[in-house]
Amino acid sequence: MADLKKTPLNKQHKKLGAKMIDFGGWEMPVWYSSIIEEHNTVRENCGLFDVSHMGEIDIKGEETKKFVDYILTNKIHEMKEKDAIYTPMLNKDGGIIDDLLAYMINEKNFLLVVNASNVEKDFEWIKSQSRNFDVEVKNVSDEWGQIAIQGPNSEKILQKYVKIDLDKIGFYKFDYETIDGEKVIISRTGYTGEDGFELYMPEKIAEKIWIDLIGLVIKNNGKPCGLGARDTLRFEAKLLLYGNDMDETKTPLNASLKWTVDFDKDFVGKDKLLEQKEKGLNWHLRGLEINNKMPVRHGYKIFNENDEEVGFITSGVKSPTLNKNLALAYLKKGNTKIGTKLFVEARNKKLESIVVKTPFYKGSSNPSK
Repeated sequence: MADLKKTPLNKQHKKLGAKMIDFGGWEMPVWYSSIIEEHNTVRENCGLFDVSHMGEIDIKGEETKKFVDYILTNKIHEMKEKDAIYTPMLNKDGGIIDDLLAYMINEKNFLLVVNASNVEKDFEWIKSQSRNFDVEVKNVSDEWGQIAIQGPNSEKILQKYVKIDLDKIGFYKFDYETIDGEKVIISRTGYTGEDGFELYMPEKIAEKIWIDLIGLVIKNNGKPCGLGARDTLRFEAKLLLYGNDMDETKTPLNASLKWTVDFDKDFVGKDKLLEQKEKGLNWHLRGLEINNKMPVRHGYKIFNENDEEVGFITSGVKSPTLNKNLALAYLKKGNTKIGTKLFVEARNKKLESIVVKTPFYKGSSNPSK
């Protein structure tokens, strides 16, 4: 794995005995002890994740807020300083280029945190859209490290390390802490379904912060966690994975992300979404419970009781929290009602399944904070 990109924490993962894998061109830890142990630790206590592979795009200039509001679908215009927001970014056909977090540093400066596999694509798209706006767009991914501390005890543990009052940071809000003379962003965000924080720091102090935090986390019976647990955790909470649960062939309406779209403003792809709303959706993202222990994978075909092909699996997980075999799937209209019986084709078998309500699990993440 010599040619893979490495985060600033690579040596630390190896010291902790992590199982390293190629994840989209990055050498990343998939687990340290086991996916299930790490998953359960985050649900019950606290886990620490390296997410430094994520990309950061900095936008500055007089028209920054106006520009960001135009390229993203959510209510950027309503944001205030130190607000964060989850939002898709669309192409002109309404397809999802990426789903990302937008951080409002101030009216003239936003930081966009994008998926690792999409950094170059996103950067080129944003730059191409910026030509008629007074803004400067920079890919600053190499300048940042990112660490997530997640779980119901994350605030209590992180508070032992930082001076700012974490209880005052609301859900999808952020503040700053000075560590080793450097400014660090601490936001109450994460992708596990549990309460927690994400820390963004200059790359040069990422290793020091990880060493300090992992010591605290382990002392409090928490664990370092890899990408395997991050995937099972996000899945249970129906937090979507780009490339599996959505891509440029699907719109936010298909992907059950209508709540992230503000139709009262202008944005790239709006006309196509309005057209889709008027015509009705052909595809809907829904949850399935599989009445079989056999795992189901991305791309597996789904059939109705008349043996007609009516959809495909996007993500499938044996849920460690719920002890059920679950999946997310795109289903054709007419097959989406809760309780509908369907069949997933897996290894030449048809596995009986049923459409169920999502999210599968609701954790300690607290929108009211």
